[in-house]
Amino acid sequence: MREFTTARDWEQFHDPKSLALALVGEVGELAELLQWLPAENVVEMAGDDPLRSRLGEEVSDVLIYLIRLADVLHLDLAAAVESKMNANDNRFPTANR
Repeated sequence: MREFTTARDWEQFHDPKSLALALVGEVGELAELLQWLPAENVVEMAGDDPLRSRLGEEVSDVLIYLIRLADVLHLDLAAAVESKMNANDNRFPTANR
């Protein structure tokens, strides 16, 4: 993603604020696809095109902007996720603990 951005001279537009706003916009587009669907049928409906393809596009856009934001901020996304999951595990123990 960094190479893609650099090759197009888009780095000038990829400051953290702009990336965060673009990420929010893409999450909004994802939410719009699901907004009025009955919750009990979403998984089934998402298995068929055109919804399946559109969901894939929007989820991909969200992930791309999220990874790019982490890159610009020099965050180790994998380490941050692992740390957060460990914190969540301590905060929300299973019923067996």
